[in-house]
Amino acid sequence: MAASTLPKPPPPSTSLHVAVIGAGAAGLVAARELRREGHSVVVYERESQVGGTWIYMAETEPDPLGLDPDRAVVHSSLYRSLRTNLPREAMGFRDYPFVARPDWSGDPRRYPGHAEVLAYLKGFAREFGIEEMVRFEREVLKVGLLEANDDSKWRVKSRNKRNGDEEDEVFGAVVVCNGHFTEPRVAEIPGIDAWPGKQIHSHNYRIPEPFKDQVCPRLGLLYKKQVVVLIGNSASGMDISRDIALVAKDVHVTIRSSKGVTLGKQPGFSNMWLHPMIESVHEDGAVIFADGTSTYADVIFHCTGYKYHFPFLETNGIVSVDDNRVGPLYKHVFPPALAPWLSFVGLPFKATPFPQFELQSKWIAGALSGRIALSSPKEMMEGVGNFYAELEAAGIPKRHTHDQFGTQFLYNDWLADQCGIPGFEEWRKEMYIASFRRMLARPETYRDEWEENDLVSRAYEDFARFTTNQIVSRF
Repeated sequence: MAASTLPKPPPPSTSLHVAVIGAGAAGLVAARELRREGHSVVVYERESQVGGTWIYMAETEPDPLGLDPDRAVVHSSLYRSLRTNLPREAMGFRDYPFVARPDWSGDPRRYPGHAEVLAYLKGFAREFGIEEMVRFEREVLKVGLLEANDDSKWRVKSRNKRNGDEEDEVFGAVVVCNGHFTEPRVAEIPGIDAWPGKQIHSHNYRIPEPFKDQVCPRLGLLYKKQVVVLIGNSASGMDISRDIALVAKDVHVTIRSSKGVTLGKQPGFSNMWLHPMIESVHEDGAVIFADGTSTYADVIFHCTGYKYHFPFLETNGIVSVDDNRVGPLYKHVFPPALAPWLSFVGLPFKATPFPQFELQSKWIAGALSGRIALSSPKEMMEGVGNFYAELEAAGIPKRHTHDQFGTQFLYNDWLADQCGIPGFEEWRKEMYIASFRRMLARPETYRDEWEENDLVSRAYEDFARFTTNQIVSRF
């Protein structure tokens, strides 16, 4: 794109027509902040309700690895037993606390199940009138930039999932909030093409029962005992391995780094082992681990994360995904050459998501109106280059560009400063750290043994300033 055709900053107090792609947590709060800033908003949502990845769908995809580009895609990756891995108080938007309320799902636990999170998001949408901005069951096919004189506009092409009708609409800006838990990443395993077992990605896991011993219907006898090798030990990997261990014969969990963990038989389980990564697999069903140990397995289970995927987005190569780095993006949000007219909410991971989405959305909304000044495209590109150089110097792989383990609080406080509001509350930061440490130390029980009631008290003191009449005390 030539320099003369690059978008120009909006004048102060500009009100734009803005498209938001997705009505999950990121899209909902983006829509709210955009409207608060005076913009008109249309939210495109492919499902029939708000909630995004928090909508539980029992059905799975026909390709259990999720690699077939022509497969019927199931958006959600929730499993039936999923509970949050953060306390509800730390998860919520700042002026709509995530407390226990009888008009939600009825799950009062500090670490609630997915149905409670969905109920919270639906409550948020109702409270702020967001559903009236949503076009449900509309799949976005194409988002592309139009150029006419000095004005840059975006054409959004969508399809009605019910009747197939297609529609084009022009917007002054687009905010991409389509999530990143739908397109699986799988491990590369030497010998996998000849290996005779089954493979599945966690995207297509719902319940453990398929991993039970199989029964011969004619004889009524057990004839197959399932041995599962599971790759990955993140939060979902820990949950799913323990789910499956309740029904399978053996579960072997493989991890990239064994620092701080004990390999071998796992405490509290008679049928779970921890290993280094898979070195190779063989046509006789054997799985060989990097330390030379091995097992015969029926299933290889990939808990290996997801790819960022924007099949609808056309930017003439300005924005691309390279080894799971979306870029170039300034502060994970704006492509410098297209700022502020194109932005992304929710790309960082290993962070406290909902309140971070809120800060990103406030920054975007203010930048689009002209109330918040952005750096020049040149300065933003320099910032992106410096960030990438820091990652490379630290030996951090490109695929971890959006990993915010250890950096999220600095990032969030920077966003808050840009917006002219206070940064993350100290109790919220301390809750995150306490929860993470407990998860590592006691993954089987950490959700049901919260002890830091002083942090909860401080949270509710903050909540009372916003919604005193809505608070239901849980301590």
